[in-house]
Amino acid sequence: MDIRKLVKPNVLKLKAYKAEEIPCKVKLDANESPYGCRVLHNVQTNKYPDPEAKELRKLFARGLKVRAENVLHGNGSDELIYNLIMTFGGPVLYPIPTFSMYGIIAQALGEQCKGMPLDEKFDLDMNRVNKQIIKSKPKIIFISSPNNPTGNSFSSARILQIIRRSKGIVVVDEAYQQFSSRTSFVPLLKKHRNLVILRTLSKIGLAGIRTGFMIARKDVINEVNKVRLPFNVNALSQKVAIDTLNKPGELKSRISTIVAERKRLFNEMIKIDGVKPFPSDANFILFRVKNPDKFYRELLKRGVLVRNMKGIAAGCLRVTVGRPAENNIFMKNLKQLL
Repeated sequence: MDIRKLVKPNVLKLKAYKAEEIPCKVKLDANESPYGCRVLHNVQTNKYPDPEAKELRKLFARGLKVRAENVLHGNGSDELIYNLIMTFGGPVLYPIPTFSMYGIIAQALGEQCKGMPLDEKFDLDMNRVNKQIIKSKPKIIFISSPNNPTGNSFSSARILQIIRRSKGIVVVDEAYQQFSSRTSFVPLLKKHRNLVILRTLSKIGLAGIRTGFMIARKDVINEVNKVRLPFNVNALSQKVAIDTLNKPGELKSRISTIVAERKRLFNEMIKIDGVKPFPSDANFILFRVKNPDKFYRELLKRGVLVRNMKGIAAGCLRVTVGRPAENNIFMKNLKQLL
């Protein structure tokens, strides 16, 4: 029996997302925070978790100065992307290169999706965007700002233009916003009914607990909540997230350290002949080198794992900002190889 004959055609065309675990001494490839948190006890594992994550949502909402009814919890922002597409359908638009799960999930759900290349400055190409809005009449447009893998924040004026012109949902994914000096789009929710914002705890030290949030108008939250699976954020994740969010001073300190290290890395990298780092508002730096495949392999031989952006951002590698000692090892090897 050929099982592939039973698989839906849109799924047959998909390639599974690969999150490879490659042995290395210094892991700087996955945009994880180098700083974690303590493991918590006193979690009742024999009981189902709070299905509405009431305490967690209330605490998160307070930090953004919105109401808990404007926040929906997810098993990572990936699940919320899935739920949004499940709720509203396609066509789905997004700039490229960007976070790959927008296209993967849309295709898995059998929805039409279209990537729109960025301009030469890695900003939104409004000529392409406006044409696609008219042509495709998208139900959802995903905009990751700061963007992965380019690291830059898109023009706020251009994002606003898209929100105003689109008759569908516009999702501003702010996964990396806490590392940026740009203002969040959260305050604009009162003015724009079609605006949805995504946040995650993954980039600030809690990647292992898979917890994300959607912030939107109450009517949008109510519709997306219909397709949310029950008990989607487990009890351990809720407890760890609550404990972490109750210590905003520690979080701010860690984020400030990462931002300072990012600035130091960029300033050192820009001085090296043969390396072109791109300005970043995130917790990583995209950089261009000659023969990136070979460069990637040579770094890995020395125990330093970065991300090879082959097929996504031509000629580029991406390095996550780690602890100062990890960043020093990366820079030492980078200089030696060049």
